[in-house]
Amino acid sequence: MTRYLISSVLTGFLLVAFGCRPTPLPKSPAFAAIDLQALNAENALAEARALVVFSPREAGTPGARAAAGHLLKRLQTIGIQASLEAFTDDTPAGPTTFWNVMGTIPAAGGKSAAADWIFLGSHFDTKSGISPGFQGANDSASSSGLLLELARVLQAAGPLRLNIGIAFFDGEECRRNYAANDGLHGSSQAARALVLNRKAGKVRAVIILDMVGDKDLSITIPRNCTPDLAARAFRAAEEEKVRDKFALMAGALLDDHVPFLEAGLPAVDLIDFEFGSLPGKNDYWHTAQDTLDKLSAESLGITGRVVLRMLNDLMQEAQAERKLGQRR
Repeated sequence: MTRYLISSVLTGFLLVAFGCRPTPLPKSPAFAAIDLQALNAENALAEARALVVFSPREAGTPGARAAAGHLLKRLQTIGIQASLEAFTDDTPAGPTTFWNVMGTIPAAGGKSAAADWIFLGSHFDTKSGISPGFQGANDSASSSGLLLELARVLQAAGPLRLNIGIAFFDGEECRRNYAANDGLHGSSQAARALVLNRKAGKVRAVIILDMVGDKDLSITIPRNCTPDLAARAFRAAEEEKVRDKFALMAGALLDDHVPFLEAGLPAVDLIDFEFGSLPGKNDYWHTAQDTLDKLSAESLGITGRVVLRMLNDLMQEAQAERKLGQRR
């Protein structure tokens, strides 16, 4: 943003010389913090249940297409401008059609074109070949249900300083082994689109949610995340008094945040990768045991409020920078 500075002496000269008053600059909207209590964890759980109706949601199948249509309608019902974006990608099973669902909550004050972006994302597809009625309740209905509730809260919130992108990704799950054409299809497509549309430089954060509904919540942030965003997540958890439920994973993880990192965007993955019968185990993951009875509204609420605290943090920083003229 180009700024013009006129000295007080020159301003006085112009006022005397031309006998006019300076035109006051338009006031910026008053940006209020997002209300954490507006998030209804039971709503998030209900959204997860509603998505499970379309199970299994294997990429390229009628179940995935129906699930995408459901997510699109839910966003539109909330009042969010949204679209269903179909694309074809190579897979080990041959060319497959995927459906991403993308929504936008524009920044306030008619400044959406100039404002930076935060993207919130979740995949909605399920792993193939698990069982005929595989629910994928935690992986991926829990994160998708929570993302719908976060979208509702943000759409109803007061003026937002930044644009919010809501993204439901298809094709996160691989068919065989993660490779260039196997897995992370939807997030890769979205990351490419940001680069092609020259929006990448305006993205402040990509926050991915995955497997966030386990009753025994243990968010394990992978080490291959943007350090600043991981630090914000830990700080938000501390403020929410749930720091004991957030930890740094011992190593890296391949998930939907990776295509954004590879595109040069800041990204973090909030994932509970200890989804099992005992603390520290992950034996429910990608099995028929991934069912709705394992989910907890309390866990969804904890994760959701941490995300909202992160958003408040990022928006307050953006507003402070604007006042200092450091950034858009």
